Amino acid sequence: MDAQGRGRADNIDPADQWVLNPSTGEYELRLTPSAAQSTVAPQSGVPSPRRPRTPQGGRTGGAPASDAARAAAPDTAARSRTRTLSAPGRDTPERDVPSPRRRRGAPPEPVPGRRGRRPAKKKSKAKKALIWTGGTMAFLLLVVGTAGYLFIKHLEGNVSTTDVGDAGSKGFSKDEAFNILIIGTDKRTGKGNEGYGDKGSVGHADTNILLHVAKDRTNATAMSIPRDMIVDVPDCPTKQSDGSERVISGTERVRFNTSLGQDGRDPGCTMRTVQAVTGIHVDHFMMADFNAVKTLSSAVGGVDVCLKHAVDDPKSHLKLPAGESKIEGEQALAFVRTRHSFGNAGDLDRIKVQQQFLGSLARKMSSSDTLTNPTKLYKLANAATKALTVDTGIGDVSTLKDVALELNKVPTKNITFLTLPVIDNPAEKVVHATVVPDPNKAPAVFDAIKNDVSFTAVKEKEKAAKDAEAARLQGSQAPADEVRVRILNGGAQAGSASQTLNWLQNDQGVLKSENAGNAPAAAAKTTLEYAPDQAAQARKLAALMGLPGSALKPGHSVTNAQGLPTMTLTLGKDFKGAGVSLTAPAKAPEVDNQSTADKVQCAS
Repeated sequence: MDAQGRGRADNIDPADQWVLNPSTGEYELRLTPSAAQSTVAPQSGVPSPRRPRTPQGGRTGGAPASDAARAAAPDTAARSRTRTLSAPGRDTPERDVPSPRRRRGAPPEPVPGRRGRRPAKKKSKAKKALIWTGGTMAFLLLVVGTAGYLFIKHLEGNVSTTDVGDAGSKGFSKDEAFNILIIGTDKRTGKGNEGYGDKGSVGHADTNILLHVAKDRTNATAMSIPRDMIVDVPDCPTKQSDGSERVISGTERVRFNTSLGQDGRDPGCTMRTVQAVTGIHVDHFMMADFNAVKTLSSAVGGVDVCLKHAVDDPKSHLKLPAGESKIEGEQALAFVRTRHSFGNAGDLDRIKVQQQFLGSLARKMSSSDTLTNPTKLYKLANAATKALTVDTGIGDVSTLKDVALELNKVPTKNITFLTLPVIDNPAEKVVHATVVPDPNKAPAVFDAIKNDVSFTAVKEKEKAAKDAEAARLQGSQAPADEVRVRILNGGAQAGSASQTLNWLQNDQGVLKSENAGNAPAAAAKTTLEYAPDQAAQARKLAALMGLPGSALKPGHSVTNAQGLPTMTLTLGKDFKGAGVSLTAPAKAPEVDNQSTADKVQCAS
């Protein structure tokens, strides 16, 4: 019988059988074996050498007790044949249960206070619970990975995976920034969901949030992508059930939500569409249906929301008074799906309401009421993982744990919610039903995310490394005609080395430059390597090209075609073209209606 079944058979909640091991800092499933599982027959009349004697010389029948407990306990035969059971983490009264008759062959119970089983201090327990539950998660689908791992041995069969091929990243790095695309579909799966979404929908990308988590984990940005934004969906290779690959042809000028489900498109197609629109590489995806909102909001005991005006929407069946309310289940789903009760009754106003809900859920997840409640955590994990589908790159238990722990490092005050800047579709002259990316504002947002720039004022970091990089740009610069450099293509678009050479020689006067072909290996970032005596030349070239201090790599020089010492410029995958600066913005742009996960806002 499995762990869950045995716990229920004894009227013990399975969640209460997970206890913190203070020696390892991990939660472990502790079960008392049943008689059917015992491999050693009990030997009545033979006292265990580990069981302490009573004051009359007899031996107790249960776990060894402390000195104080033995002194206070009555000297009766009934007491010597009993032991105490209590659920860890619960304020329930102790109850005496006959030990050898009910649990034949059961090992002695460990004693609180003995080495190896010292009870965890409340502060320590809360800290460990925070680590394992991802208390600072930005929104519900991110909570899934953390809460799910807490009871992963119980839940490891719940998570579904999809192979998206090269649309994402194969693995997960704990030392780099990462991007996860959160997708909520409108497919009518699950009990009670017949009235939601489009009838017969194959599951389009109804709700979309691109989450960027900074490399140093001080901040994160959650950018909502409107489902009615007009985009070009690129060609998409998809994995079929028989193992073959099918390329689904792209379509031009269609709604973003058709990047999933339409013509058999999988989440990898949505990831490719995001990259085509924003230039941001998406590493992984997490996808859920309507049940995620319903079950998770109930699992945490309801989510607090706020309304500036009362709502009575017959279409979504949402009925709430003005002010604060606690919602869960069907009411929570109606709240995040309604469009006709807020603003201009459009998708952009619904996005604001969804962001409010997700921020509130993040605060609820980080509350002590959730973090220290094993039963609530178990229900949350079970509900969440059943509603979740992820890519194979993060589909295994160990990787989900790593993702969760990295997300846990981001403070809620530094998790920014914003919407991709858009304008009305200029092709629509009468009724504006769709939008397009704002050509003036959207690029700056994309650049900030790509360059790992925070949208919040994060706490001042350790700046030793950055100061050293900035120092490389400080000092005198050599004249352009003294700069000697060879150019290699290390992953930039084909022809970039030739274009840069022409630009340097014809527009910038760097005549001592040459095209050295392709680099031995691809590079993610553009770099300039130089010898110490070439620092002035390096600073000049950096100023001309807009190279950041991190691109300058003090090292050694090589010889050019004339046998003279020269610097080496390697154009990486981040290279944007000759004359286009690679220096990241120092500050992210202001975006209309952006908010952070730690603040309460009322929908209007």
